[in-house]
Amino acid sequence: MEISRYLKPELIKLEMDTYIECDPDCQLHPDKVLWQRKEAILGELVDLLDKSGRVGNKKKLLIDFVNRERKATTGIGHGIAIPHIRTMQAKEFLMGFARSKEGYDFDALDDQPVHFFFVMAAPPYDDTLYLKIFKALAEILRFDYFREELLNITSEYEIIRAIKRME
Repeated sequence: MEISRYLKPELIKLEMDTYIECDPDCQLHPDKVLWQRKEAILGELVDLLDKSGRVGNKKKLLIDFVNRERKATTGIGHGIAIPHIRTMQAKEFLMGFARSKEGYDFDALDDQPVHFFFVMAAPPYDDTLYLKIFKALAEILRFDYFREELLNITSEYEIIRAIKRME
């Protein structure tokens, strides 16, 4: 499966901007802080997908991602999250990549910080491609050396080339 053909340089972000500040006296419940962080991260990922020009309503897309994330975490472990949704807000299959060298608490299955976000949105009728890409991503991301390479890459085009080599 050619994952690389669905990644465009403008849909790749080499360092995420999301920052959630909670002062030392913060009285919020830890779950509330986690969900504020998750919603902010998902908002940044939706902004990234919106650069494609193929998103219907950006606010509704964010709501769809948040609702999907509430069902079960998309943080699959090993520093990886694959937020994915089938929604009417995607005019066609969309995929983006965002990286955080420091990592975020995203409630991953292994309780480790997430460094790599592969975000996908597809129309509700587009099951086949969506599932094939998800499976292919899971296959290539299982290799430690590949994840290390992704962490150190310095350009969007290099991200695409690295994925292409793994296909």
